[in-house]
Amino acid sequence: MAASEPADKTNFSSVKTALRVIEIMEIYAREGRSLTLTELAKLLGAPMSSCLGLIRTLTALGYLYETGRRQGYYPTSRLLNIAQRISRNDPLLERVTPVLEALRDATGETAIFGKLQDDGRVLYLEVRESPNPVRYTAAPGELREAHANSIGRAILGVMSGSAREQALERLSFSEHTEKTITNKAAFEDELERSRANGWYSNFGESFPDLGAIAMPVAIGDVTYGISVAGPVNRVEGNKAQIVDALRLGQRTLQS
Repeated sequence: MAASEPADKTNFSSVKTALRVIEIMEIYAREGRSLTLTELAKLLGAPMSSCLGLIRTLTALGYLYETGRRQGYYPTSRLLNIAQRISRNDPLLERVTPVLEALRDATGETAIFGKLQDDGRVLYLEVRESPNPVRYTAAPGELREAHANSIGRAILGVMSGSAREQALERLSFSEHTEKTITNKAAFEDELERSRANGWYSNFGESFPDLGAIAMPVAIGDVTYGISVAGPVNRVEGNKAQIVDALRLGQRTLQS
């Protein structure tokens, strides 16, 4: 037992360091400016000594550079270049992106492709935002609770048997607005109604003014979801057009 403790501590330390690096990049994305070591340590909630080690390593690897003596650090474009190369080589997104762009152009709203995770949340894998000044804004990598998300409902709606039961048990059913369904029985009833219609909605349940319609998409042996989202009055008002566009996207991706 004692022999495994050093290894366990090393693994924990490595995971924590990796999370810190991601948090640093997210801080820069949020702040949008050069940051001093003191500012970074404060925003990271980490000791100055730990933050200094991370900054020195990231600088040595070419991910950060010093903007001026004692003026702070800022990311280089190295991370962006790596991310772009990864994205360009993703065979799934290469197939999905044209469909999302067609959905966006046909409906005038934001089009999203996502997957349900084991923790009961939906992960957005790709997004094509509406050009409309008033629109739903989202980005790949964002997470949403499945019970109040149209993609989550679309994927859960086509599950059956024990898989569906286990997935429902992982949902939080937390309340986001006064319209959010917060109990399992009512949620299952909503899934059955939506399954009969062939499409799944979220009208003001995650955010008061947000509307979204989604459909499941089976690619290989995995079920994903595509959705169209925007101001609830526009999405509800153009429901028939959006459903038709989603059906076309669904057929294209499943063919």
